[in-house]
Amino acid sequence: MIAIYLCAIIAVYAALRIITERNTMRKLPFLNVISFAVTAIIALLLPHPLTILAAAAFFVGSTFESNAIASTWSGGMKRNG
Repeated sequence: MIAIYLCAIIAVYAALRIITERNTMRKLPFLNVISFAVTAIIALLLPHPLTILAAAAFFVGSTFESNAIASTWSGGMKRNG
């Protein structure tokens, strides 16, 4: 249970940093931290083999989302031609 509480504390801290941070680019790493923490909580809370698949799916989806947001804010793909 200590690991779950630790992950929850980290997620709450990251959420508070997202709320208080003014610079959008500085918010993105904390968004990733929240997705890591939620993934860990999902995997630790439910002791079933399918939980690992659900946590992995959530992790991959949130990583794609974070990368898409970061790519959009940095100007997207540069195309020559």
